[in-house]
Amino acid sequence: MDEDVRLDYPTSRMIERKPLVLGKHARIRSGSVLYEASIIGEYLETGHNVIIREQNRIGDHLSIWNNSCIDYGCEIGNNVRIHNNVYVAQFTIIEDDVFVAPGVMMANDPHPIGVNCMKGPLLRRGCRIGVNVTLLDHIEIGQGALIGAGSVVTNNIPAGMLAYGSPARVIKPVDAIDCKWCDERPYVKGLDIKARA
Repeated sequence: MDEDVRLDYPTSRMIERKPLVLGKHARIRSGSVLYEASIIGEYLETGHNVIIREQNRIGDHLSIWNNSCIDYGCEIGNNVRIHNNVYVAQFTIIEDDVFVAPGVMMANDPHPIGVNCMKGPLLRRGCRIGVNVTLLDHIEIGQGALIGAGSVVTNNIPAGMLAYGSPARVIKPVDAIDCKWCDERPYVKGLDIKARA
């Protein structure tokens, strides 16, 4: 742990006061602040200036990189990778093995400044979210789905599908994607939605 890290930082929200629970083998870099009342599993690794707010439940092997924030009340599974400059909105659920690329923004409120129907997106196991994607509130990204860079996702995306655009539209199955730089299908290997279910 670097010297200028803050653990168990108190929130100004009126919640039941509980200590931060942090699993073994964490690597926390400078400028990071982890609030009280969250439970974080083993092998957490942060970049610099990471914020993890209160009342989160986070599994093992979370990697979260520079200048990213997990707001309060989220559930995050095991083996999740969150890249630089990402905002995870309150009440977001991220299942196991999800990858979130740099610059992803998540919303949780269909009525800005409202509080009565807040719900972040649900990212199902093994999905991948591309660079600078915006995920709106209440949507679900299906297991093993892939969201292309710069997309704005306003509706649910089915399991195993590639979607992109603004608004994002389903294009084709992920396992049908060809790489334009080599002769392979990069998402066929290891992608078996039924086996992971």
